[in-house]
Amino acid sequence: MKIQWALVPIAAAVLLAGCQRDKTAAFEEIRPVRTIVAGRSAGSVGASYSGEVVARHESQLGFRSPGKIAVRLVDVGAIVKRGQPLMRLSPEQETLQVVAAGAGVDAAKSRVAQARVDLQRTEQLLARQFASRAELDQQKLVLDQAEAQLRQAQAQREAVENLRGYTVLSSDRDGVVTAIAGEVGQVVSAGQPVITVAADGEREVAISIPESRVDELRQARNLQVGVWALPGRTWTGTLRELAPATDSITRTYAARVTIQNPDATALRLGMTASVAVNDLEGHSAIRVPLTAVIDRDGRRQVWVVDPKTSRVALRDVTLGSAQDDTVLVASGLTGGEVVVTAGVHMLEPGQRVEAAPGESARPASASLGGAQ
Repeated sequence: MKIQWALVPIAAAVLLAGCQRDKTAAFEEIRPVRTIVAGRSAGSVGASYSGEVVARHESQLGFRSPGKIAVRLVDVGAIVKRGQPLMRLSPEQETLQVVAAGAGVDAAKSRVAQARVDLQRTEQLLARQFASRAELDQQKLVLDQAEAQLRQAQAQREAVENLRGYTVLSSDRDGVVTAIAGEVGQVVSAGQPVITVAADGEREVAISIPESRVDELRQARNLQVGVWALPGRTWTGTLRELAPATDSITRTYAARVTIQNPDATALRLGMTASVAVNDLEGHSAIRVPLTAVIDRDGRRQVWVVDPKTSRVALRDVTLGSAQDDTVLVASGLTGGEVVVTAGVHMLEPGQRVEAAPGESARPASASLGGAQ
């Protein structure tokens, strides 16, 4: 009887140990992850290009005659009107040339007057039979030559007066001075740029395009322009110009995007701007974050969560172009799958997962930083 009572504690211990083994065997780790719902969008991943706000028309102005700069009348940033003087050259040389040209005109007029008097005297002598017809023709020829020389002297005087007018550099349009390359005392040649004036009105964004995205930009129907100084505000843009060849240094194509209905007070020249190219119309595709993609033995895979069992499985995918932190999935996903985006390297096939605290499966567009 004592032996039986002694076996009771042993049996209880064995039973308790068995229960603990069953509980240990039943325990399964559930990994917290972040996920998105893969959704379809038309075309490729939208791109964004940084650039600078520039004027549609910009003039590099220079004097039409050489000389020494005597006066500078404007500074960088000055608002100018069409015809407003900007710089002046020293006019001494041109003034002397005008005086000399005027003296030449006076001399030519004197020769014309003398030729007319000689012609009149010859006509009188011919009437009295004291001169021949040949002498009269000779005096007419002298008068014609004198009159031609007078016209030549007058034209030379006008040309010299124009040169004196070229000593004043005036603006050819309303705008703002963006650069000055000449200072008082500097000797400049004819046509040398000394002042740059950006015209009022149209504004554009100058950007550079890699060769792999040229066709995409050409086909884009909706360009959005934003500036760093005004977050959240955008303007519609239109591709106006695309260089036919790449830059020899950057190997990119220069492009100009015209801003529709620009706000002159908000869009200032030189502002840092960005041009966003939304997805293009085309075959349906899926975008996922780059963090969702695993590269194993040359195979690109993503973890797909079974919504019924909350277990994960690897899925082979074919990737397209990447943009920022997203990548285009050309094949492998059909849309609507729950894809793991964080914690992908800690999972095993068939493992149960759950959304991390504060996280739930969201549509891809909501988790890609607002990508359209």
